[in-house]
Amino acid sequence: MPAFSTFLRSTPPALLHRYFQQTGGAFPADFEWSASQPELVRSLSLAMAGWDAALRGRVRAEAERISEMSDEEGQTALFGVAVDRAALEALGSGHARAVTMFLDDRPGFRRAEEARYADDKRNGRLWDGFRGETGLDVRRHGEPRTAFEVAIKDRFESPNVHIDIYDRTRPIFEEAPAELVQVTIYREGRLDEELVFVGGTLDRQPRRPVVEAAITYDRTSGVIEVVGPDRNTRVDLVRLFAQHLLETEFRDERVGVRLYDLRPLLRRHAFPVDAVDAIEEVKVVMLRFIPLDTQGQRMGLECARTAPTDIWAMAAERLGTGDPFRGGWAIIQARLSIRLRAGPHGRTARTLNLNISLPRGCDLKDRTEAERMIGEKYLRRWGLVVDV
Repeated sequence: MPAFSTFLRSTPPALLHRYFQQTGGAFPADFEWSASQPELVRSLSLAMAGWDAALRGRVRAEAERISEMSDEEGQTALFGVAVDRAALEALGSGHARAVTMFLDDRPGFRRAEEARYADDKRNGRLWDGFRGETGLDVRRHGEPRTAFEVAIKDRFESPNVHIDIYDRTRPIFEEAPAELVQVTIYREGRLDEELVFVGGTLDRQPRRPVVEAAITYDRTSGVIEVVGPDRNTRVDLVRLFAQHLLETEFRDERVGVRLYDLRPLLRRHAFPVDAVDAIEEVKVVMLRFIPLDTQGQRMGLECARTAPTDIWAMAAERLGTGDPFRGGWAIIQARLSIRLRAGPHGRTARTLNLNISLPRGCDLKDRTEAERMIGEKYLRRWGLVVDV
């Protein structure tokens, strides 16, 4: 498992010692915890080979969870829920921070995972946003919380419901982070069956899957966002949240949805940038078109970032009167190549390829926090984003 190997190689030895001590696994009496990292990794792998399969599986699963929170998105989530952010910063590496919170603050680690889930799904097909009242307090205890849990059980016919309510932050480009309250909801889904082996024989076993959803509330803007698997389910969750935890009326007024507009690229386009962001060059390297008079055809153009000309000149030279920029075609996909110089905070020079598909598709969500912020800033400036 690559994640497990990365966990062993990237976690400081002292933290590996702390982590493996709490697993309950057996180690030889002369196990050398002060060995060099490569030797320690080999010794740990040998020791684990003697453990039972269930324990090995649990350790590997935990290592994967920890490694997933060591990247930039995971670190943002950890800092967003951390009580002592300065202490977390001082640990010096992503794996050190993730392992330390996993060991010392397991509920906080789980909340960071939940926060990452909510932010990763923003503006996607699992997300909805609504306008609410500003300045309200979220009722976290007592009768309102109990009434909220009971209402979820009744609405979804779920025998068991677990909710977690906590404060967190979300970074916003060139602004102070948004101060949010997140409500994470776990409920039992409908009874289903799954194939399992029972005593070596294939059989069916009833199960109720756990369904996760997350709601965030911003007291400053009043915006309520929800992430969950079904649109009708999301609306009902927000309605119950507003009724019981905010004690206000749910207006069902949706916030603006970000859509992409590629029409500006039908003409040669300038891409103004700020010097502070160390952007060396922005170039359109791929466009896909659809004719306006039919839905059954596509045309694609590609131009390498290193080519001496741009995609508009290439189309004029190669296609003549068939050039789709002359009219009769609409752009449905684009790829921008953004060349970044080495910048502050140790950023190395690299190229960011950004893919946009109409109406709402963009791979910004799969990027680092810094790259997402650049995209958020400039796509709007370049006229490629509209709010509906």
